[in-house]
Order: sequence, then C-alpha cells, then structure tokens
Amino acid sequence: QVQLVETGGGLVQAGDSLRVSCAASGRSFSRYVMGWFRQAPGKERDFVASISRSGYSTYYADSVKGRFTISRDNAKNTMYLQMNSLKSEDTAVYYCAAGAVSIMSTTVSEYAYWGQGTQVTVSS
Repeated sequence: QVQLVETGGGLVQAGDSLRVSCAASGRSFSRYVMGWFRQAPGKERDFVASISRSGYSTYYADSVKGRFTISRDNAKNTMYLQMNSLKSEDTAVYYCAAGAVSIMSTTVSEYAYWGQGTQVTVSS
C-alpha cells in the first residue's frame, strides 16, 4: 500500500510555469506506475500524464503534450509534474495516482491509490 500527498499548487497567470509534487510513503513506490490526473469544476477527472516504474517511459494527454513534463525520483519517493505555458483551461485540482498498470492506462478506475489533490488556478 502507498499513501500519496500532492503539494505545489497555486494561482498563476497564463503563460507562467508551475511544478507540483507527489510524495509517497512506504517502500513500494518504485513498484508502481504513477500518473497525474486533473478535475475541473463540474467535469470528470481526466488523465494528464503517466510514468513507468523506472522513469524511463512517459505518456501524455494530447492537451498537455509539449508543455508538461512528468518525472519521478525513486530515491526520494516523489513524482513531479512540471507545467509550462499554462493556460486558463489547465485550471483544475491535480491528483496523483499509483497503480500496478501500464503507462498507457488512462482511466481513473485502473489506479488503486490516490492523493487528496492540489488546486492549480491559471488566470487569463
């Protein structure tokens, strides 16, 4: 089992950058594929990006490809999402997730563990 805590959200302006982090407890962090999802008000929770257990492979939603970068540090039990060129439509609560899945897994139900989320607000 793993517990996840997201930090680093905030209020930024369009075009700015922001990095959110996900800290995991327990010694099993490196066993899981990790993912970022986001949920805007009144909308479903959507896939953003995922990263393999080693960190060598990544996968992105088309809406963030080229602007966001997912990474992980298994020695620190931490995953990151670097967000550049932010747009107002990126405004959402960002959640990290862990699961014994493929990095091509993009649905909420496939991930077993979730953090509480961190709010990212982009003003235009």
